[in-house]
Amino acid sequence: QVQLMESGGGSVQAGGSLMLSCVSSVRTRDIYRMAWFRQTQGQEREAVAGIHVRSATTFYDDSVKGRFTLSQDTAKNTMTLQMNSLKPEDTAMYYCAADTLAGGEWYEIGRYYHWGQGTQVTVSS
Repeated sequence: QVQLMESGGGSVQAGGSLMLSCVSSVRTRDIYRMAWFRQTQGQEREAVAGIHVRSATTFYDDSVKGRFTLSQDTAKNTMTLQMNSLKPEDTAMYYCAADTLAGGEWYEIGRYYHWGQGTQVTVSS
């Protein structure tokens, strides 16, 4: 069973930065893909960024390209999302997710069976 724990959320002003971390209870080398999703109240959870663990290939939603950077440290079983130039519309609960099976697309929420509890990011204007 993969357990994920996020940290690093908080409140910042627009233009500021935050770094989110996700630690896995199992070796990330045993995970096919990891991703960050976010959700605001009343809205569907949406994909933000993902990483193919073995190749370290990263993927981003258009809304965060150029501002967010996803990285991993497989020795520490950790995935990190560096968020710069934050906007009020980035305000959401951010969730770490892991997909242990190959195939599909990184943004397909149905592929992720392992989720963290979420960490809140609030960006004020």
